[in-house]
This record gives sequence, C-alpha cells and structure tokens, in this order.
Amino acid sequence: MARTVIGAVVAVVLVIAGYAVWQVARLGFGIQRSDILEGKATGEEMNILLMGLDSRLDMNGKPLSPELYEALQAGDATDGGLNANVLMYVHIPADGSRAVAFSIPRDDYVDLAGCPDGVCKGKIKTAYGLAFDQENRRLVNQAGLSAEDRHKQSRDAARKAQIATVEKFLDVSIDHFVEVTMVAFFEIAQVVQPITVCVKEDTVDTYSGADFKAGEQQINAQQAVSFVRQRRDTSNSKLLFTDLDRSRRQQAFIVSLLTQLKQSSTLTNPVKINGIVDVAQRNTAIDSGLDPITLAKTANTLQGGNLSFFTLPVASFDNVDGQDVNVVDLAAIRATVKEQLNPPTPTSAAPASPTPTPSINGAGITLDVVNASGRDGAAKAVLDGLAAKGFTRGKASTGTATEASSLAYAAGDADRAKALATYLGGVTPREDTSLSAGTMVLTIGSGWTAPSGLGPTAAPASSPAPSGSAAAPVDATGGGVSGPPPTALTELQGSGIPCVK
Repeated sequence: MARTVIGAVVAVVLVIAGYAVWQVARLGFGIQRSDILEGKATGEEMNILLMGLDSRLDMNGKPLSPELYEALQAGDATDGGLNANVLMYVHIPADGSRAVAFSIPRDDYVDLAGCPDGVCKGKIKTAYGLAFDQENRRLVNQAGLSAEDRHKQSRDAARKAQIATVEKFLDVSIDHFVEVTMVAFFEIAQVVQPITVCVKEDTVDTYSGADFKAGEQQINAQQAVSFVRQRRDTSNSKLLFTDLDRSRRQQAFIVSLLTQLKQSSTLTNPVKINGIVDVAQRNTAIDSGLDPITLAKTANTLQGGNLSFFTLPVASFDNVDGQDVNVVDLAAIRATVKEQLNPPTPTSAAPASPTPTPSINGAGITLDVVNASGRDGAAKAVLDGLAAKGFTRGKASTGTATEASSLAYAAGDADRAKALATYLGGVTPREDTSLSAGTMVLTIGSGWTAPSGLGPTAAPASSPAPSGSAAAPVDATGGGVSGPPPTALTELQGSGIPCVK
C-alpha cells in the first residue's frame, strides 16, 4: 500500500518561499485551513506535526480520477483509509539554529488520547481514523448538516486526536499541523521530475514496483512512489526491510529533492512553481495560525542544510490482538526527543600540546565529515563541535575503514585548512581541485585521537542504551547491507544526495 511523503510537499513549498514569496501568498488563499489549534502558538519557534493519510480520496473525501488511480498503482477509492501512516514532528527554533524532524514509526503501540471509538491503546497511526469514525457517526443524523460539513468536522476531530496522541507520546507541544493526502506526493514528483536518488544495493520489490540499481540514479514520478513505499525486497534475502527503512527512504527523498531544487532551474521556472503551489492547494490542509509568509522565513534554515532527520527506534516487535505492533520504551523515546531538542553545548577542545592553538574561524566554510574510523557517532560529534566554531554543517557519512585521517580543501583555502588540521591533530591537509571554494571534507581514520569535546559520544551499536535513557544517534546511511537496526536512533543530515538502504 502506498504511503505519502508529506514532508516533501512542505519542504518544497518552503524552498520556493525563499525565492517567490508572492507565490506563497497565493498558496495561502487557496489552501484548506482548520481552527483546531487556534491560540496554541506562543512564540516565533515552530512545532509542526506533519500527517500523511493513507487515503485514496481527495481532501474533501471525494474519489480521484481514474488516471491517478492507475498511475499510483494503489487500488481505488475503496482502498486505504484515514490512518495517519506518515507522522513527522518538526521543531524549528526561533533563533535559526538546527531544526530537527522526528519520524514516528506508524505501528508504535501507544496510548491513544481520548480513547477514540473506545480504543485506549493501539498503533499510533490509528488515532486519526478512529476519531474520524467516532465523530462521523455522532454527526450522521444531525439535522441541517451537509455531508461535506460532516466530513470537515470529522476530519477536525481526527486531527485533534492525532495531535494530542503525538503530544502525549513524545511529551512535546504542537502548535501547527500540515496534512496531505497520498496523491500530493505523486503530483509534486510529476512537477519536479526527474529526481536524483541513491540506494546502496540493487533492489527489486514486485509489490511496490521498485527496481533500482546501486548508486545514484534519476527517477520519474511513478518510480518515486515506488522508492518511498518499498518495504520488502523480493530478490535479495539480505535486504530485510522494515517500516523504519521506509521512513529513512522518505527522509532521503526529501533531502535529495531539496538539494536538487537548489541546483536546478526549477525555482526560476514559473510554470513549475505554479504547478507545485497548485498541488499544495488541492491536497494540503494546515492550521489557521500557520501563515505561509511565516513559513517563508524558515526557507533559509532548510536550504542551508541546517536540518537533521531522526527516525525514532523501537525496542522490539510483537503481536497484540492479531496486529503486528512496535513495542517502544516510552521513557527512552521521551528522553531521546528531549535531548535532541536541547543539545548540550560542545565542550571547547583543549590543545593537545603546549603549542599555541591556531585561530579557528569556520565562517563561510561548509564541512563534510566522513567517518572511516569504525567508531559510531564520530562524524556527528565532530560536526557538533566544529559548528560551534562557525563551520556550516555539511554531510556526515560513513566511509571505507582506514587508519589515516585527511582534510581535503579547495584551492585558495590552504591556510584555513592547515589551521584546522593543526587544531584537530593527526590530520593531513590536501588540496582537492574538484571541491568548490568554501568546502572541506574531513575523513576520520581509526588512528585519529579526537581533541576534547570532538570525540564520539555514541555507544557502540551492539550495546543498546539502558531502558529509559536517551538513545545516541547513528548514521542513517550506515549499517552495511542490512542497514541500521530498528533498535537504533538514526540521523540523516539535511543536505546532499543520501545513499540509503
């Protein structure tokens, strides 16, 4: 069954916002709005719940065209439902610092706020559909209420229940929401295709139609639907997919799309911009307090790659009342979210020797870090530490194991690269003519000893954190053929073309 990448719709509109505010203003006049969160926003920070519905209907509950059903390969109006099969909590700080997005696995077994339809515990995705059903049945015989008004009021009840359930689960406050139907993703992909994505292994899934070769490749809209909905491999028994892998596919698609839009002519093409806004108007609902012009102000945050995507871990899998569910460590989930929303300030590194510490100024330098050391979390730890010294966060990735460490830099950046290499210690600087000015790539080998404050804080993947404690993130693109385990909190940086399972 197809699932929606709701974040792609929002992210694309945000990017457009930075270039064409008038188009975003036009979006505000046509998009569907809801008053359910009126008065909840308390400041300039934004806490948004993105909800993607497993519905083969439009925003008003009406069937799609036969052409769309054929293109989606996902059944017809009788298939799917109103479960929120994609849930992503996004926090955008008021000060412009790192934004974070948490993908919540749809089958997490949680307490459902308000016990909709008398169900007090179930899969987190079902809060929406159960509350819709409960309200729709309550209103069905109400005099003077049209079917369209009943549908709208039932949707608002469903949104309230889903938002309250996520707030309770993560112990957060949500002041905005964005909701889209399944068709939105396909239509966005139609406008911006072809899209560049990357997978680590050849993979085929006859159910979703996925058929991809290892490495980067350009795909069309129909292939994009297969890319984000793949949850099994029918040709390679080593590629054991879970819904968490699909969450990482969705995140990778968003990041790839944002990267591509910055590098292509899409944002200067009025026809394509109009097309994207039109899709958002037809297939998106937002709360009344979410002003598209305010959204425009967050565009630079996303465009600069100052965004991290996390996929929340599960403790184990189980079967409850005939349903396959994800068992979660509630205390650990809440502690993990809290820690990522309030990251500790990195400790300043002390000099490794009496030699005076060189002046480190990262302003204007984008730093990518390749972890070839075999130590989990090393790339992220270095980026965290050096971001505090003015470096722009680039991509954190995992490379082929090596002992030596190096720092590649572009022509003209030799002095600053040598200063950074001296500060890091044990790192060999080298000029790389393929790099653009203002870009450096640090490769961390197993022989490197990190200065204080820059070392990895993550526990080894084989040693899970104690119950109730915050999970340390691992690279979402790591884990070899099998990919990261479902018990790991994974992090994907918001720039580049991520290569995922």
